[in-house]
Amino acid sequence: MAKDKEKNGGMLTSEELSVFCDQIALMLESGMTLRDGIDMLAEDEEKQAARVRPYSLMRETVEETGSLYIAMKEREDEWPHYMVEMVGIGEETGRLEDIMRNLSSYYLREGKIKDAASSAVTYPLVLGVMMVVIIAVLLWRVMPVFRRVLASLGVDPNGSSARLMNVGSIAGWIVLAVIAVMIIAVIAVVILMRTKHREKVMLFLRKLLPPVQRISHKLSSSRIAGMLGMMLSGGFPIENALDMSANALDDGQSIAKVKEIQSKMGEGESFADAIATSGLFTDFYNRILKIGAASGHEPQVMTKIAEAYEEQVEDDLSRMISLIEPVLVALLSIVIGAILLSMMLPMAGVMSSL
Repeated sequence: MAKDKEKNGGMLTSEELSVFCDQIALMLESGMTLRDGIDMLAEDEEKQAARVRPYSLMRETVEETGSLYIAMKEREDEWPHYMVEMVGIGEETGRLEDIMRNLSSYYLREGKIKDAASSAVTYPLVLGVMMVVIIAVLLWRVMPVFRRVLASLGVDPNGSSARLMNVGSIAGWIVLAVIAVMIIAVIAVVILMRTKHREKVMLFLRKLLPPVQRISHKLSSSRIAGMLGMMLSGGFPIENALDMSANALDDGQSIAKVKEIQSKMGEGESFADAIATSGLFTDFYNRILKIGAASGHEPQVMTKIAEAYEEQVEDDLSRMISLIEPVLVALLSIVIGAILLSMMLPMAGVMSSL
C-alpha cells in the first residue's frame, strides 16, 4: 500500500480534533460512506490554505482500505493514541458514528482544560519576566548612578548610608536570582512535558506541589469517567470498557486507577463499589454512581461526573491564577520599594545635612 509521505504540519489542536470528529460523525449520520465523505472533505480542504490537511493526507488509504483506523494508524505520531484506539473500537463494533460524536465532546472539554492550564503557566511567567527586567534595570542602571552621586557629595563609602544601599543591592540580586531560577525551571518543565519524560515530571510536580496533585487527580477522574461513560453508552460491557480504557489512556496515573478498579472487580466487588474503594471519586459522586447503577443509568452518570470534574479543574486553575497574580504583584512592589528606599533614604539624609 502506498503511503503519502507529506507531513501533516503537527498534531491537531484539541479544538481541531473536536471539529474533525464532529465532521466524521455528521458525514456518517447522513449515510455517506467514509470514502466519499473524506474524498469530498479533502477536495474542499485542498482549496484552502490550511495549517494542516488531515483529510487530504488520509484520503488514499481510506480509498484503498475503507478504514479510518488504518489511515490514522499509519500516521499515529500525528494523532492522539487515545483517539486512534477509540476509532478502531468504533469500527470493530459498528458504532463509529457514536464514538466520533463522543470524541468531539471529549476533545472540546480537553481544549478548555488545556487553555486553562496554559493561562495558569503563561500569566505568572510573563509577570516573572517583567519582574526580572525591572529589578535588573534598577540594579544595573539606576543604583550605580545613585552611588556616583553620593560619592560626589563626599559620603563615606563605609558609612551607614552606603551600607543601606549595599543591603538593598544584595536583596535585589537575591530576589533577581530566585525569580530567574524559577522562570528557567518553569520553562524546563514545559519543555520536558512535551517529551517522553512527561510522566516523571508530573510525578515530581505532584509530590512537590499539593495543588498540582489535587488538580491532577481531578483531571484523571474526569478522563476516566468520560471514557467509561462514552464506552458504556456505546453498549460495551463494563469489563470490556475497563480493558479498552486501560489500553487507550496515555496517562500513567489514570491507567493505574483503571487497573486498580479491575483488580477490585476481580475480587468480587461491584463496579460502583470498586470505584468507591479505589478513591477515584469523592463520596458524593460515589453515592450518585451507586444510584445510577441501581437504576441502569451508569453511562449518563459517568458522563455527568466527567463534566463536573472538568469544571472543578477549570475552577481550580482559575483560582491558582487569581492567587498567583496578587502575590507576584505584591512581591514586585515590595522588592522595588525596598531597592528605591535603599537609594533614596541615604540621598535624603545627605540633602538634609546640607
